[in-house]
Amino acid sequence: MSEDEAYILDVSGLADGSDDDVSNSREQPAGRPWIGMQFECCGVYIRIYRNQAGTAYEGHCPRCGRPVHIRVGPGGTSHRMFRAT
Repeated sequence: MSEDEAYILDVSGLADGSDDDVSNSREQPAGRPWIGMQFECCGVYIRIYRNQAGTAYEGHCPRCGRPVHIRVGPGGTSHRMFRAT
């Protein structure tokens, strides 16, 4: 790896790495909620956004149009990445 600026990451502003900081880093920033979706049909990754009613994440493969609908459950999950097989 070269010393090119594109490969240098400044971590001086990060917290000390305590457990609280790690759990907080997994929370999504304010804004429209989304999950990451890998469509294995076409090998494409996109973000899928929550619908306006807040009941599901809905989207489709940008290449073949395959739809995906993921309901929001009462307990939820901490996972942010999913695969459509």
